[in-house]
Amino acid sequence: MLSRLPRESNLDDAFLKVRSTRPDAILVVADPLSANLQPKIAEFLIQNRLPSIYTYREQVLAGGLVSYATNYYELFRRAATVADKILKGAKPRNLPVEQPTKFELVVNLRTANALGLTVPPTLLSRADEVIE
Repeated sequence: MLSRLPRESNLDDAFLKVRSTRPDAILVVADPLSANLQPKIAEFLIQNRLPSIYTYREQVLAGGLVSYATNYYELFRRAATVADKILKGAKPRNLPVEQPTKFELVVNLRTANALGLTVPPTLLSRADEVIE
């Protein structure tokens, strides 16, 4: 099982692939197993002047450009409420399916500046958090 966990050597292989294909931008998907590699991913993308969008706010705090995603902390709170109902005797099949209702836009201006990008003021005004 441990051999399947993301490693820096796997990341280096991915970096080589990105360098050879030279995409216009990168989508970094949610992967809690590689959370400790996020600063290295962000550093690589900045050095290679690649804009990126992420699914975790924490990835943007680690140097990513922007994230727009579900507020995971709100989802966890909602899950606790559902678990409480089940523990109090509610049948899971009788509980409604809930969709996320809160999304967050986080923009890292330091990264934008390092990439030579200008973030439109209208986007900044809609952001839930701006990292300067």
